[in-house]
Amino acid sequence: MPRSFRWPWFVLALLISALANFLPAHAQSPTTSRKPRNFTREAHLMGSHFTFTAVSDDDSLAWRALRAAIRETQRIDRLCSYWYSTSQITQINRAAGLHPVVVAPEVYDLIGRTLKLSALSGGAFDITFAGGEKIYTFDRQAHAGLPDSAVVRASVRRINYHNVLLDPAQHSVMLQEPGMRLNLAGILQGYGVRRAQALMKQMGIRGGLINGSGDISCWGRQGDGSLWRIAIGDPAFPQSVSSWLTVTDVAVVTAGNYEQYFTVHGKYYGHIIDPHTGYPATGLRSVTIICPDVELADGLDEVVFVKGPEEGLAFINQLKGVDCTLITNDGRTLTSKGMAVNYYSTQKPPAVSTSTP
Repeated sequence: MPRSFRWPWFVLALLISALANFLPAHAQSPTTSRKPRNFTREAHLMGSHFTFTAVSDDDSLAWRALRAAIRETQRIDRLCSYWYSTSQITQINRAAGLHPVVVAPEVYDLIGRTLKLSALSGGAFDITFAGGEKIYTFDRQAHAGLPDSAVVRASVRRINYHNVLLDPAQHSVMLQEPGMRLNLAGILQGYGVRRAQALMKQMGIRGGLINGSGDISCWGRQGDGSLWRIAIGDPAFPQSVSSWLTVTDVAVVTAGNYEQYFTVHGKYYGHIIDPHTGYPATGLRSVTIICPDVELADGLDEVVFVKGPEEGLAFINQLKGVDCTLITNDGRTLTSKGMAVNYYSTQKPPAVSTSTP
């Protein structure tokens, strides 16, 4: 009877070592668990720079969730963008004054929410602003004066959210007057961030942050267990930071007019137009809104810009669960009743630690 074959001990050791490299981490050491860490992806979406961060101890899950969040934001852009020739918003605009257009339930609901915000704000937010004529050039230059008052009044003649008709039975939208136009730009990035976040949560990402060019929503904690730190820029020094917040499970949306503006006799006129008057909103350089819903925050910053420092602050103070910090044209910082921020003198907030593919 032949003797049974036995591997030499050193050969067995080499085989075991080699096999270990092909086993999953949990199979190698059942008692050792991976620590969660931050993973990030960047993308150009909705005409802006987006950053998606997922916190996970599962590399594969994190990257899948980030890719899914980007795809979801792209889908919403194609569905609702003013600039896509095939979007449902474009279809509504083409049929202005002619007939209603049946749209997807989410588009119908989104338009419905914007109209509620328009009513709440007394028309300071109005998605029919695209029907206004472009009579200003926001080139950061000094201009001799403003356009003639008659030209300004005529420029907003077609802006009126009351002329958007919704039919709940048909899920249709109609613009009553020819020449009217919808543009969801004032709220679409916030909606995209909200939907992307919901998808990442559904996939099992228990902590993360999405930043859509200043429209930020975060949840859970960072990989090291700390809360999220969000910086607020200083309009006087665009590359610097004026203050920061330490938060979680909240949206922080900041908008400024220090990139698109012109001046007349030293007075700033930003790119946000008051839909009632046709004149650019004045008095504010930066608005930061903090509330649980990033979509709502995205719309509220425009409301505050249009209303101005005092009236805008009073408006926010009437809303439950919403706070703001404002920086005025003359450099003053105003905050709502429940707002608490950390101010910087020379130091900047620590950067969020991320991992890229």
